[in-house]
Amino acid sequence: MTNTEPRAVLISGCSTGIGRCVAHGLRRRGYRVFASARRQADVENLSAAGFESLPLDLDSSDSIRTAVATVLERTGSRLYALVNNGAYGQPGAVEDLSREVLRAQFETNLFGTQELTNLVIPAMRAQEEGRIINISSILGIVCFAYRGAYNATKFALEALSDTMRLELRGTNIYVSLIEPGPIESRFRANAYEAFKRHIDREHSAHREYYARVEKRLEGTKPMPFTLPPEAVLKKVICALEARRPKARYGVTFPTHLFLVLRRVLPTRVLDAILKAISIGGQR
Repeated sequence: MTNTEPRAVLISGCSTGIGRCVAHGLRRRGYRVFASARRQADVENLSAAGFESLPLDLDSSDSIRTAVATVLERTGSRLYALVNNGAYGQPGAVEDLSREVLRAQFETNLFGTQELTNLVIPAMRAQEEGRIINISSILGIVCFAYRGAYNATKFALEALSDTMRLELRGTNIYVSLIEPGPIESRFRANAYEAFKRHIDREHSAHREYYARVEKRLEGTKPMPFTLPPEAVLKKVICALEARRPKARYGVTFPTHLFLVLRRVLPTRVLDAILKAISIGGQR
């Protein structure tokens, strides 16, 4: 490859929402975008939109290895950036989460993401540069009730990202976290499907709350302070193009607010606020 060729970026979870927006935005900016998705129909849709698309199922090591091998083969083993966006939310009280359901949340949101990351780091080391951008969440900063599985994976993603940043110090490979609050996407719809599949609502001590959750998730009213996915795209571009990218980029007012409140408020007071927001139906 020559220096005039566009930098290659691999993005997971591009079927809708943030991932698709980032894929379009980076392509317009001149990057060579490898847009991936779990379902074959979504891969075909991305191809029809003009992307170099490929299947990538974060629950499958074979799929992850095949995707990375394909990208490295097409780019001559040069991959400038990885944007880890693929994830989903599993609502439900912690006491209602089976071991299998909790494991499934971690397989997609953490284990598959980290396996993918580990496979691209050698190529970045060889080219002596790279950017790893992990899409985290406000729920990697504070915990909302009834989002325990998702909270746990995002806190863990933050911890692994912080650790990698220390371990990659001096390599010219930078790790950044993007921490969105509410963003326009199919996140709520997908979370509702996961909720219906895996939570025994009728036999739960939380069934009255679940009834309210279902009513909220079936609705179309956006949550307060919701921004379009382009707000995330802007931060991804910053993490890609800054000479020394930040460790964290907050997106939406609630994220910035809770970064401050977590530092200044007593735990009891912060808990009261978080519970009120959780019961009130915020993401």
